[in-house]
Amino acid sequence: MFRTALRNVLAHKGRLLMTTLAVMLGTAFVAGTLVFTDTLGSALRSQNSKSYTDIAVTVSDREAVGRGYDHGTKAHTGPTLTEDTRKAVAALPGVADVRGVVSGFAGIADKKGALIGNGFSTTGTNYVPGADGTDPRYPLVEGRGPKSAGEIALDARTAEKGGYKVGDTVRVAVNGPVMELKLTGTLRTNDPRVVAGGSLAAFDSATAQQLYLSPGRFGELDVKAKPGTDDSALLAAVKQTVPHGNNLDARTGRELADEQDRMIQQGTKGMSTALLVFAGIALFVGIFIIANTFTMLVAQRTKELALLRAIGASRKQITRSVKIEAALVGLTASVAGLVAGIGIAAGLQALLNGPLEANLPDGPLVIAPSTVIAALAVGVLVTLVAAWLPARRASRIAPVAAMSSAEQPATQKSLVVRNTIGLVFALAGAAALAAGAASKEVKLVGAGAGALLIGVFVLTPLLSRPLIALFAPLLRGLYGTPGRLAKENAIRNPRRTAATASALTIGVTLITALTVVGASVNKAVDKETASDLKADFTVTMQNFSMLSPEVAAQIAKAPGVSAMSVERTIPVTTGSHGADGSHGADGSDDSDGADTEWMTAVDAATIDQLATVKVKEGAADALKQGKLLVGSGSAGRTRYKVGDTLAVTYPDGTKGSLTVGGVLESNSSLAGIVAPDAVVGPHAAPGTGPNRVLVKGTDGPTEKLKQALRDATGGNPLIAVKSEKDIKAENRQIVTGILNMMYGLLGMSVVIAVLGVVNTMAMSVFERRREIGMLRAIGLDRLGIRRMVRLESLLIALFGGLVGVVLGIVVAWAGLRTLADTFKGITTEVPPLQILGFLLAAAVVGLVAALWPAYKAAKMDILGAIKSE
Repeated sequence: MFRTALRNVLAHKGRLLMTTLAVMLGTAFVAGTLVFTDTLGSALRSQNSKSYTDIAVTVSDREAVGRGYDHGTKAHTGPTLTEDTRKAVAALPGVADVRGVVSGFAGIADKKGALIGNGFSTTGTNYVPGADGTDPRYPLVEGRGPKSAGEIALDARTAEKGGYKVGDTVRVAVNGPVMELKLTGTLRTNDPRVVAGGSLAAFDSATAQQLYLSPGRFGELDVKAKPGTDDSALLAAVKQTVPHGNNLDARTGRELADEQDRMIQQGTKGMSTALLVFAGIALFVGIFIIANTFTMLVAQRTKELALLRAIGASRKQITRSVKIEAALVGLTASVAGLVAGIGIAAGLQALLNGPLEANLPDGPLVIAPSTVIAALAVGVLVTLVAAWLPARRASRIAPVAAMSSAEQPATQKSLVVRNTIGLVFALAGAAALAAGAASKEVKLVGAGAGALLIGVFVLTPLLSRPLIALFAPLLRGLYGTPGRLAKENAIRNPRRTAATASALTIGVTLITALTVVGASVNKAVDKETASDLKADFTVTMQNFSMLSPEVAAQIAKAPGVSAMSVERTIPVTTGSHGADGSHGADGSDDSDGADTEWMTAVDAATIDQLATVKVKEGAADALKQGKLLVGSGSAGRTRYKVGDTLAVTYPDGTKGSLTVGGVLESNSSLAGIVAPDAVVGPHAAPGTGPNRVLVKGTDGPTEKLKQALRDATGGNPLIAVKSEKDIKAENRQIVTGILNMMYGLLGMSVVIAVLGVVNTMAMSVFERRREIGMLRAIGLDRLGIRRMVRLESLLIALFGGLVGVVLGIVVAWAGLRTLADTFKGITTEVPPLQILGFLLAAAVVGLVAALWPAYKAAKMDILGAIKSE
């Protein structure tokens, strides 16, 4: 039977080509994902290891690190790392050197004033020269390191982007006005934040301390050991030398490197898992193609299989022969897919580091044995699973019945069983979707969507006749006989049509669902922005850190500002008692179980001009009375009610008492607990600035006011001045970026679905050679034959696209219900032009897929086709 299976594979290799391609593409996706993520992880770990090459022990000040990036958002409560501490550690036996490090963020402006790099990775640090005048962390490309307050060094890529050369004046800022500094040199760095598209600004140590911490203070001490020194023993000595405090953390460089390696491994594993989900979708689509191909091959070989049964082959042997064919096809495709996947990984690495400028660390391709095994196993297993049902059908054909007909129709019993199973799955899925949508339970919606899809796939043969019949009058009217024949051919074998259409349905369903969700989220966010925010402009930091404390006063003096309010987030420790004197919002004594609450402090006198303040309960002017307003979500969570009094401890250690004066309606701009800034602002941590400033203009959101706000904030490239239109555009850009990425990842499944249509039509043409010959003989010309084949393919593709669009909208509707608490008033928005575009795309897929089969059908020799078996 093995020889028979091998002969059949070689005899039908042309008809198995599309199936092989489908398996190969899915396997290539899997192999490419594994090779790329393994390669990236290895390169990142190698780069990480280099970062800790000369570090034996590191002592870090957690508070200083927070202050370096948040600029004063945390009060100093513990011991600090000073120059005296550094010298004391440097004097320990076995210590070769101790480097004091200061870090934070620093935005570099190009010559037009725009920020270079992304706001999240604008890194600032101190340049620490050794005996040779250079900092080993940052090898010089050109020039020298900074030595005084008026100097700066940049990483070479940032300098190139900004068009800066050594000696130029560079505009740089943290969270205040822009500083103009002289560029003394350019550097190289393997800091992943910079490599991934950020920027690096290096100051002299005194300047960095002044900008990020305080004079003489370090955020970190990196200890270099003398040769032969034991790191663990050195760590113990360092711990005894530095001040003791919960904010100070001492670890070996190896421990830090291992921790970073674990984070890298988790990150690449998450990326790999996400990509493999889409690879799984592509392989699932391939299952329909494989099953369809083997079903058609078995149908075309019924007489051959019957003869084998007649001369003694058992059912198991027939089943085994089909499975062996599938295994051979799967193995061949998997090997090709593995090779293609390695090529995809190499190409992706080159693309990201080339035109896309992702600047990922370089490293050799990592082809792990597990990747090879996984790729081969997945390809073979998927092919065997898909061929299982056709193999069973082949073994169940009775020899006499098989010899009497080229293809045996499905029995009435099998159709009833299939439709019953499909109906049960569809109804159960629909019920679960509805229940999940009502309860806003994501897992229930996911399970319901899966069950509904399975049910619809099983019912697709039943649905094909009535849905395809919808297009019949149009086809007959436009194309006459070819149109009528195309419709009859499309519904002649509902199972085949269903399997072909289902491959396309999967891709269209997912793309439609994503599109509807994206459009709905965009609409909801736009509505929230328009209804909740009255300000003409918002002023924020691009990296979401806090603004400088002076910014609010600067904005207030800008010409054209009619009203403004800060928004600052302040953490307070709370206990509460009810209006009747009972302790706790729920009647319990919270004195020993105080919680940390985050308050949003705003200007009570102006906030109603800048944001929508609607009170469900209590006094509308509660803020002006010095009381709190509690957002609906926060009120439900904490059960605060009007009249409750909160005993609070502010960040500066001061204790106070605040009363809840009202409960706000849901508002995206004023969430949680809202407090008057005049009451709680003075007790914020020293140096704390606002998270954002809301601004109302005398003449509305004019460009003149926007420029005035930029000028008032010192032209800081990290400070963003955004209008309502800008905020909406930014939100849309984020959603669009996510959708485009999803579309790209789903593209492979659509390509495989196209191969499925090509495969089905090509094999169908071969199967109907005699029929096509007869049609030619009785007068249907070549154009009519081509048109018939193309229209049949068009009908199948439109059928798959229509079912996919409907399923996608239903799934999206249920999914959107689970987001009702996240996006106020979200509704299901179906973009008609995009949905129509998907149906047109499905039609184009059908027409393109039929080009080659239609050409082959039209070129058949009439007599040869009529004489064929």
